Formats: sequence, structure tokens, C-alpha cells
Amino acid sequence: MKTKTFSLLAIMVFFGVSTSGAERHMMQPVVPANKLAEARALRSPLPASQAVVEKGKALYHGKGTCFTCHGVNGDGTGPGGAQLNPSPRNFQHHGFWRHRTEGEIFWVIKHGSPGTGMIGFGQVLSDEEIWALIQYEQTFAGMHGPGMGGHRGGMGPMGGSGGGRGGMKGMGHGGKGHEMDE
Repeated sequence: MKTKTFSLLAIMVFFGVSTSGAERHMMQPVVPANKLAEARALRSPLPASQAVVEKGKALYHGKGTCFTCHGVNGDGTGPGGAQLNPSPRNFQHHGFWRHRTEGEIFWVIKHGSPGTGMIGFGQVLSDEEIWALIQYEQTFAGMHGPGMGGHRGGMGPMGGSGGGRGGMKGMGHGGKGHEMDE
């Protein structure tokens, strides 16, 4: 048994897979530089509503299979993400939402995130489904996420205002805040 465990660990180290991958720093861009302006310009066509959040929830736990890596509670600890380096994003972390526009998140879900295990879901999910999914994912941040200061989806790494869900505070998770360091 020790030999098999050692062999697996050696293979993982050789291929650069971490057994405890750290999440990428909050300020590190998730969209390639040559696509960043395009991504930041994207805005959700969907109204902020509980019905959209519920549709996003069904997608997160079903067709989108997001829970597999990002966890049932959006904390980045899903079983499929356990060996990824960097580890999957923690959607409960308020800083993640403050430093991303909704367009950047949309772009990553649709096209994937280079240098990570996040693949693009543009062939699986429609644009409308991706926007609904984002509304649900934003609920994981509770009172500390989107809607703070009226920004639609965060300020982005350069501090400029973008987009977000001003009326989404606490939807879907009872408004529970998560006190975490950025």
C-alpha cells in the first residue's frame, strides 16, 4: 500500500499536481489580458430575482456540475477539485466578488481559465444559463459579496466600477456573511 501511495504521489509531483493546491490570489486576473476589456464589458441581461437564482442553483448542482469542484456550498472544496492546483475558487470569499466583474466570471465559465483546471462550459450551457448560474454563485458570498457599494459584479483588479447585483444580498443563503480575510 505504501508503494502505491508513494508512486501516486511521485506521479502527481512529476505532472505538477498538488495534493493541497492553493487558490490563486484574489487580484490575479482570471481572464487572459487580450480578452479582459471584452469580458469586463459584458453585462447580464437577466433581472436580479429569486427565480433566476433558483434556476442557477439547479444548474450549479445539475447540468453545470459546478459543485463537483467548487463544492456543494461554493467553498472550493468539492471532491473533483481536491487535486487541482490552483484549487477551485471559493465563492464564499467576499474578496473574489469584489475584484471581478460579472462579465469576467461569465467569460471564465464560458471559455475556461487558462492555467487552471477550469474548463469552458460554452458548449454545455447557454449564455442565459451562465448568467443564471452567476446569480446563484453570488449568493454564496452572503452579505459580503456582490451588491456591496452598488457595484454590478465587483470593481475589477484596477478598482473601476463594473457590474453586480445590488439587490442580491443574502438571496439563497439566508444572508449569512462569511468573515474571511482577502
